[in-house]
Amino acid sequence: MEGLVYHLIRAYSGTFRLRIENEKPWQEHLQQGGRILLCCWHQQFFSAIRHFKTYKAYRPALMISQSKDGDIVAAVAERSGWRTARGSSSRDGGRALGEMIVHLKESGLAAHIVDGPRGPAGIIKAGVVSMARATGARVVPFFATVDRAWYFNSWDRFLLPKPFAHVTLRFGEMMDLGSGASAGDFECQRLRLQGTMQSGLIS
Repeated sequence: MEGLVYHLIRAYSGTFRLRIENEKPWQEHLQQGGRILLCCWHQQFFSAIRHFKTYKAYRPALMISQSKDGDIVAAVAERSGWRTARGSSSRDGGRALGEMIVHLKESGLAAHIVDGPRGPAGIIKAGVVSMARATGARVVPFFATVDRAWYFNSWDRFLLPKPFAHVTLRFGEMMDLGSGASAGDFECQRLRLQGTMQSGLIS
């Protein structure tokens, strides 16, 4: 079943007319020995599935919830060359966060859905800042825009590009969230990232 879903998703997303913007700067940082943590909203992650298989040589990591939907996403991610850490803010989050930190230190590349798996939409949870601080990774937000899409009646208005849609994946600038040691500094960095990423949330 999971194999069938994987091939269906690959075939469906293969119809997208894909455009990638501003990918080179963070890849150069990664190739020079730096670490990168890619971040997106739950609303937009489907648009990136096809392209993110091109990163499989890095053996990157992704945190995915332990829900039934998460089982499907994890199977697709693993078939695409990604390692998965199973957990979320509501269940086994601490253990999964620890696994993500280990993977990110080893491979140099990971991705994180900043408001998943249940929202609220547009509110960044603390895990991304914790990972960045523990590993020294630069955080790179990315956003998906499409010319034609369906929007689900879900907490995040999940975006599904229509077949043959023009899809643009735009990577933002690298962000250093590791400065400052106090709880206040931590919250400032979380809000800084949230403010940067909210401009790319489709309402």
